[in-house]
Order: sequence, then structure tokens, then C-alpha cells
Amino acid sequence: MDYRALTDKLFNKGKEKMEDLEVFIERSKEIEIGVFGRELDKYSISESGGLSLRGVHEGKMGYSYTEKIDESSIDMLIDEAFENGKYIDSLDKEIIFAGSDEYEEINNYNDSLEKTPMEDKIAFMKNLEKEALAMDSRVSAIQVCAYQEFQRDRYIINTKGVNLSDKFSGGFCYISIIVKDGEDTKTGLSYRIFNDLEKIDYREIAKEAVEEGISMLGATTIKSDNYPVVFKNTVFADILSAFTPILSADNVQKGLSRLKDKVGSKIANEILTIVDDPFLKDGFGTRAFDDEGCKTSYKKIIDNGVLNSYLYNLKSANKDGVESTGNGSRRSYKSSISISPTNLYIEKGSKTLEELIESIDKGIYIINVEGLHAGLNEVSGDYSLSAYGYEIENGKIKRPVNQITIAANFFETLMDIEEIGKDLEFGPFSGDVGSPSIKVKNISVSGE
Repeated sequence: MDYRALTDKLFNKGKEKMEDLEVFIERSKEIEIGVFGRELDKYSISESGGLSLRGVHEGKMGYSYTEKIDESSIDMLIDEAFENGKYIDSLDKEIIFAGSDEYEEINNYNDSLEKTPMEDKIAFMKNLEKEALAMDSRVSAIQVCAYQEFQRDRYIINTKGVNLSDKFSGGFCYISIIVKDGEDTKTGLSYRIFNDLEKIDYREIAKEAVEEGISMLGATTIKSDNYPVVFKNTVFADILSAFTPILSADNVQKGLSRLKDKVGSKIANEILTIVDDPFLKDGFGTRAFDDEGCKTSYKKIIDNGVLNSYLYNLKSANKDGVESTGNGSRRSYKSSISISPTNLYIEKGSKTLEELIESIDKGIYIINVEGLHAGLNEVSGDYSLSAYGYEIENGKIKRPVNQITIAANFFETLMDIEEIGKDLEFGPFSGDVGSPSIKVKNISVSGE
């Protein structure tokens, strides 16, 4: 479809009621494949998307949206945006952006997934399940063996001359297995994030899941105490992801973050640097411009323990008298503008995971946490999460442990980080947030 021609007609008519207008168009395609019992259990291809209109009249911003992207929607979009703007009570100034001086050249679309035959994708997942089941006699069942692939097209066009578009593709597959030894039952999980299926080895994924499950057989709890803890890279990535709202300037301004007035202050151990990198190769959040049309930028949010900046969109930046950091975002075309990171990660250190474990006389290596959203408070920083992993004794893995709860405060955890690994990974459920393995000086562990 010729989106430029459609928006020209929309703008020409919309200018009769509003001074400035912006169109945001999103088109997405998702493929889901599930395998169970060596048979195709789930197969779906879905396409969705729509157009949203923002319009400014007398300093107030009105919104409207439609799934029907054609000329028949023009009158409805204009009328609804105009009427909605009348009832906006906020005194915060919102603007239609005139565009940045320049944008980075980024191509985050790889057509290899689109070109890979569907039968190859299905065969990959069947082979993954088959390999896991055959790897060890103690593998009793497969909980989940799933594949997701997605493609997103994005367009931002406004009456101030902005005309931007980009395309993104990626995929994700994971397997969760059940192992049994007598009455003892445990699970193991492995996953991959990718944009080229040919680069992924299903044997490695199966091996990781099976080895994790078997390694947890015989797990028991541990005596309650304060322990030094090593967090698996993906576990700390998920914890960091859950606390990213504290970096949002909007939350800071609303008093929903303890980081208010902390710019320039030390808030973490000096070995910690957290980066927001929109240019990361193959990153899920890689982009040259945000959802308001502002250019993105590489930035160290926390640099050697010191808070450098919050994440801003245009509205929050205007309130603080600064420039947007290019972190304006929408959950979908139906959503209003919020704030989110691009590719947020902890800069890797120099230690291997083995070296982190060897540095502990008596402690715990955490490989999984549960209850992330129910068990934490973003504002206070407190978290209490059920977890499992391994007891460390004299610098070595001694035995598996489960039925434990770890409790701490995120802000204190940042200060208590003692070592950072070099094994940077992005979390399975937070694909745009990453971390290496992290050693923390002291965590309260509740067991027996």
C-alpha cells in the first residue's frame, strides 16, 4: 500500500481541525510452531497491525487509531483525535516532532528466516524434541517445545516533514524438559534467540536443557542464612529487566523511582556500567529512531557506578529541560507514548563463570528465579523470589538446591556487586535486556 499517499489525504483534511498531525503505522507477522509427541501440536501464522493518528489543537494532543488502513478511516480518525484532545487535562506539553538532524544507518532485518522453508522450521523443532528425549533415559517428557518468529514494519510520518520507516525480524525457540529418577522429578530449560535459523544447533539446545534437568536431581533446600551469590547471566538479566522502570524519567518525575535527584551520584559499585545501545548488531531493540521519530543514541545510563541520565521521551525531556534520549516507545500502534530502553545491558567484565564460583568459599549459584512480577516492588526496590541452583563450597559446585527464597533490595544489590563475568547474554523472557553472570556479596536466603 502507498502509505505516503494515504497520509497526505489524511493530513490535508486533518489540517482543517488540528495544527500538526502524525501517523504511526505498524504491521506485524508472527509464526508459532509447537511440537509434542513428535507431532506438530501448534501451527499458526498471524498478521496484525494498524494506524494511529496523533493531532495537536491548542496545545492538546488527541489520539485515535484503526486496524483498517485505507481512505474509509480518514474521517473517523480525524474526528476522534480532535474530540479526544478536548478532554485532555494534563498540563504537560506534547509535541509533534520536527525530526532529528541525522539518523544512523541501520538494517536490522535479515530475510534468512523469511526464506527458510516452513517444513525446515517444523523439522528443526521435531528434531529438537527427538534429540532431548533420546539423550538420557531419565528424560521422561517434554513440557514445551516451541518456536516463535516475528517480523515488524514501522512507519512514522508527520506534517513537520518526518518520514521514517524500518523493518525488524527475529526468532526465539525454547524447550522445557522433565527428568525423573524414581520419585524425584525436575525440569530443565534451554532457549535461543536468533535471526538466522541455520546458525542454531538443536543438539546444543537439547543438551543444555537435559544437563540442567539432570543436574537438579536430588536437590534439597539449604540452611537459611546470608550467602554470597552468583547469579546466572540470564537470571540477572530478567531481574534487571523487571526493574528497568526505575530508569524512566516519567516514573522519576511522578515519584515512582528512588533515583529522583540521583543523577551524578554513585548508586552502584564502581565496577558496574549499564548501557542502552540502540545500535547493537542483531539486538531486539536495535533501531535508528524511536516511536516519536527522535534519533536514538548509545549511552551509559550508569557509568562506573554513577547514574548519568534517565531514559527520556519528548514529554518527559521537555519537563526537565533536556533533550529526548530517543527512548519514546509504544507497546503497539494503539498505545500512547511511554518510555522503554532499546538494548539495555550490563557491560561484561573479565571473569569467567568458573572464576566467579571459585572465588566463593560457601555460597549459592542461582540458575532460576520465579515470581518476578509478583515478588518485587519497583519503587522500593525490594524483591523476594523463589529460586533454585547449586550450593558452592570451597570454590566448587557441591550439590543442587531448591525450595529456597532469595530476598534483598535491588539498590543494595547494585552496591553489593563484587565481580562481573564476561558471559553477556540477553534473557529468554527479556530479549532486549542482557547481563553477564554477577557475583553479589550478600543475599538473604530462606531455606530450612
